[in-house]
Parts: sequence; C-alpha cells; structure tokens
Amino acid sequence: MCGIVGYVGNKEVAPILINGLKKLEYRGYDSVGMAVLDDSNLTVLKCKGKLAILEEKMSQNYPKGFIGLGHTRWATHGKPSDINSHPHVSKSGKIAVVHNGIIENYLELKEFLETKGYEFVSETDTEVVGNLVEYNYKGDLVKAVIETLNEIEGSYALGIMCTDCPEMFVAVKKDSALVVGLGKDGNYVASDIPAILDYTRDVYILDDKEVVVLTADNVKVYNNLGVEVKKEVFKVTWDVAAAEKAGYEHFMMKEICEEPKAIKDTIGPRIKNGRVVLDDIELTEEYVKNIGKIHIVACGTAYHAGVIAKYIIEKTARIPVEVDVASEFRYRDPIVTDKDMAIIISQSGETLDTLFALREAKKKGARVLSIVNVVESTIARESDDVLYTWAGPEIAIASTKAYNAQLCALYLLTLELAYKRGCMSEEQYKNIIEGLQTIPDAIEDILGNKGAIQRFASSHCNVKNIFFIGRGLDYALSMEGSLKLKEVSYIHSEAYAGGELKHGTIALIEDGTLVVCPVTQDDLMDKMISNIKEVKARGATVLAIARESNEQVHKVADEVFTIPDVDPFIAPVAAVTPLQLFAYYMAVVKGCDVDKPRNLTKSVTVE
Repeated sequence: MCGIVGYVGNKEVAPILINGLKKLEYRGYDSVGMAVLDDSNLTVLKCKGKLAILEEKMSQNYPKGFIGLGHTRWATHGKPSDINSHPHVSKSGKIAVVHNGIIENYLELKEFLETKGYEFVSETDTEVVGNLVEYNYKGDLVKAVIETLNEIEGSYALGIMCTDCPEMFVAVKKDSALVVGLGKDGNYVASDIPAILDYTRDVYILDDKEVVVLTADNVKVYNNLGVEVKKEVFKVTWDVAAAEKAGYEHFMMKEICEEPKAIKDTIGPRIKNGRVVLDDIELTEEYVKNIGKIHIVACGTAYHAGVIAKYIIEKTARIPVEVDVASEFRYRDPIVTDKDMAIIISQSGETLDTLFALREAKKKGARVLSIVNVVESTIARESDDVLYTWAGPEIAIASTKAYNAQLCALYLLTLELAYKRGCMSEEQYKNIIEGLQTIPDAIEDILGNKGAIQRFASSHCNVKNIFFIGRGLDYALSMEGSLKLKEVSYIHSEAYAGGELKHGTIALIEDGTLVVCPVTQDDLMDKMISNIKEVKARGATVLAIARESNEQVHKVADEVFTIPDVDPFIAPVAAVTPLQLFAYYMAVVKGCDVDKPRNLTKSVTVE
C-alpha cells in the first residue's frame, strides 16, 4: 500500500529517497512526495501521479540536505491530489509527517485542534498527526511523538521530522510494517526491505508502538513509555537481484517463470526420506486427532488458496474446515474454541484484515498456524507456528509464485494431518509426495508452451466479459483465474461453480462470450463436459485447461491449454500457471500497467 522511506547520514538524501521510492512502486500508489531538511530549512515536493512527475519537479527545485522522508500514497482519506499527497506539514511549518495506515479518530482530533486555532488544507487524516505533534511539542520531539501516540487510534507507520532537530527524525509503527536499516554511512527506515537493500542488510523489525530515533551515527528504540528497548539485528539473506527484473519486461512474467524454483524451495527442505517434516511445527497424533475444526482466514489470492485447502483437507484428513474472508471474520463473531486450529495465509505477513483475524482467533483460544512469505513479518511473529513459503520477493502486485508456494505449503500440511489421523494409506501418502515433486517440471513444460497462450490472448483481448467455470478443485482454481484477469487486464470476469450455470448465470451467455473452463478432475469430467456443451449451445467460445491425456475436452472446447498429466489431486498447483499467463498476456496486449494495476496495492495495511 502506501510506502515510506527515510534516511539520515552523510550522503545527499534526495537520490536515496528516489531510489527507495522506486523500489516501493510495486506496492501501488497514486501520489508521491518527499521532505528534505537542510539545517533548519524544510523543502517539501509532492504531486499526484507517478514518481517520474516528482523527478521532473526536482529538476526545477532540487532539494539539498542529508536527512529526509519520502512517501508513495494510496488514497484513503481524500482523493489523489497534490494537496492530499504526503508529506504533510504542520501549521507552523516545523513538523513534516509521512504516514501509512488510517487514523480512526482523526475527526475528533481535528475538531479539537481547530478549537486551538489550527487550520487544515487537505482532506487527509495524516495532516492531523502533524498538527497534533506540533501541539504536543515543547522542545522534545520524542516526548511529543509519544504523547501523540497515546491520543491517536488506528493503524499507522509514521515518519516525523522537525526543523528544530535537523540532525534526526523519529519513526513509529502500529499494525503497519516498518523496518529500520542500519548502515555505515547513515541509517534508514522503510515500509519494506527492498527500499533499502542497496545500502544495508542489517535491519531492526519494529514492534507495535515502538518509537525509533535515527541520527547519522546512531539508532535508539523506545517503547511508548519512553523506556529504551534493545533490539536484535535481523540479517537479510536474499539476493538484491531477486527484487530486480533481470531482463524480463515485467516482474509478473519474471515471477511466473520463477514458480518452479519457488515450489522446489518450499517443498524440497520439507520432504526428508519420503516423509513430510514441517520445520519446527509439532503436530502430535493426539493433537491432530482432537482438532475440532480448522478455520482458514485470508484475503484475495491467499483466500483462494484457502478454498483449495478446504477441499483437500476435508477430503483426506476428514476435518471440518471453514474458509473466511479475513475482513469479515472477526465481525461475524465466529465460533472458535480452544480445540480449533486457525490457518492464516498472507504473502506479505502484514495484511491488516488478516492480522486482526489472527488476533481474534488467538483471543478465542485457537492454535494459529500462519503461512507467509516474509520472514519476521507481523503475522509470522504473532502466530503460534509458521510455515514459510520460500518464494522469494514478489514485486508485481498480482500474486503468482507466492500463490503456488502457498498451495504447496497447504498440501504438505494436509499430508501431515491426514496421515496422523489415519485417513491416508502409506501408498497414497507416497504417491502425493512424489507427485508434488514433479510439479516444478510440469510448470517448466507449461512455460515452454506459453506462446499458444499469448496467441489466444491476442485474438480475444477485446472481449468485455469472461466467465470462469469449474467443479471441485477446478472451481476454486476458477476463482483465482478470474481474479488474476480482473486485477491486471481490467476485463470484467466472474467465476462460478459449473453446476450453478443453470441457476441463473447461463442467461448471460450469448454469441461470442468467452468461457474459461479448468477441467482437471477425473471424477467430475462428465459433469464439466456437459457444462461446456451447455455454454457452447448458447454461442460461447470455450477455452479449457486440461491434462494432456484428456481427449474428451479437445472434442468440445474451442481451444485447450494442456498441462502435463499430474495427479488430479495436486493439479491446481500446475493448472493455475496457464491462467496466470492468460491474464498477463491479456493485460499486455491491452497496454495495461501489468506490475502496478490501477487502484491496487501489494500490501494492504488498512481495513
């Protein structure tokens, strides 16, 4: 979502801020800005639109200084505009603030400040923070920030500078990610590690309501009572090249092509001597046999991975599973007991709706296991157990390789649950493990034939509506295929269970309507063939995704993207790749901004 980068040191700050903001563009934004201090002179440059517009402004008024804060904004309070862009400056011009998140009680605080003579020029909640810090400021910036934290409600990551303190700035977080980078030539803050990885691999991961004070040669962290806190240094081990395009036109294509490696890295270390070994997660037979219910909670693409998990866990482990959209979970007062397990899925590990759902599940006594891609993320740290998806950095907003890795982690967990409950034979267990190990090669084969997908997309890119239909695991797969297409190509699409067509949806099928049909489940093959014939009889053009040996589908579909003959039980891990490629090529042909679709953000840090 919004992005923050800050630096204080002995190097010119503006180029560092620009470089960091470029690394944060993947998060999604609609305006951008920076504040730079040179002694006590504060320069603020900001604008609606992309970073290139800010760079053009800088060519006319280049900000000089060795301390500064930069920001990319995804609009919540107030439409995208120059005025609503960050940084925001307090009434006197002393305080500059950048902010990720939402201040929930900003209207109440704004009304209070107006009674004290403060005037507001923007529509944002962030401007309230700057003025409130100024109101509390009596010569000690850290004390003023701590007082302000005790008065604001909501989620936030904040960077705060003061013209009286040209040698330092303050940062703080609550429910919104923020890391501190420890460098040789200065110190940094950022919303995400890629923004500072060119300069340091040593970081502090801040906990909620921790206040950090950064100078050129020192970093001190305090709790919200002003007591200094000792932090452990977290060493970033992944290669900076993993967050670069490496010759690909788009991050999305690079990350699709990285799926075989992401899958190998996720399952490889966890299969030893033919058995599943889930890191340090202890799932005893007694515990597994006494699980009452599993609650899977996630958002967007991760939610669709959870739907597949419901199918496979209930089918093999025979444990009842509920799958919830995280933003609804805690508001429906879910029935959760201390016999239940909650599986929390998030690529970033910072998704705010999902984090709050995790806390709700823990409060009600459930054991929480998270599946996340970012080590030491908030969700990982607050979970009882963590199963990391070793997909590496995912920069494109539309998730691809992280989704495949999530599925693999969920399949491994399912094997462990089913086997320990005595619901799976040794032969079944062995066959599924061997099948999972063949998936990377299967995806390599799919990638080798992506030209056919590109040609089909080129000839159908002008369609206005697309329907996805499937049954069983293919229905869950259809949901993700539909979402991916909407995200990057802006083509309206909907996913339906194949059997639901006759209950209303078929009224929308007419001559030329494109219908995408994953058909990978042998036990539902005849049913899906009938559904394909139903839409064909009403003029639809049908694109199917099927295994190579499926001759029936070739007889009824207009076009078939084939995948290797993997076991139908694990087919969704491979069959999603052609759907991702289809969405990608549809977006490219239409000229869309594939990596940064409009209005979307990578890490959703507001409710």
